[in-house]
Amino acid sequence: MDIYDENKAVEHINNTLKGKGLSTYPEDEILNVIDMIWDYYEENGLLEIDDDFEADDDEDISGELCDYIKRMLKKDSHAVIKVEDVPVIVDAELEYEDSVL
Repeated sequence: MDIYDENKAVEHINNTLKGKGLSTYPEDEILNVIDMIWDYYEENGLLEIDDDFEADDDEDISGELCDYIKRMLKKDSHAVIKVEDVPVIVDAELEYEDSVL
C-alpha cells in the first residue's frame, strides 16, 4: 500500500486529461477539486474504515461526486475548471486512489 501523494494525483489527473485530448489545469485548480472530493468523503462518512467496502463502490459515488463538485465549482467565482471536464477529473482521481490501495 502506497501513501496518497497529492502531487502524484495532480500529475495523474493532468496526464489523463491530456491523454483524452483535453486541456490540463494548473496544480492549484486540480488540488481544489481534490479537496472537494475529500470534503465530500468527510461529509458523507466515507473516510471511516468499512470492512464491507467493495471496489465497485467507486462507481456508485462517481456520479454523486461529479454533481457535488459541479455545485461547489459554481460557488467558486475564481475556479477555471470546465464543468464538462469534471467527470474525467473525478474518474482520474478515483483511479489514482485505487492505485495506492
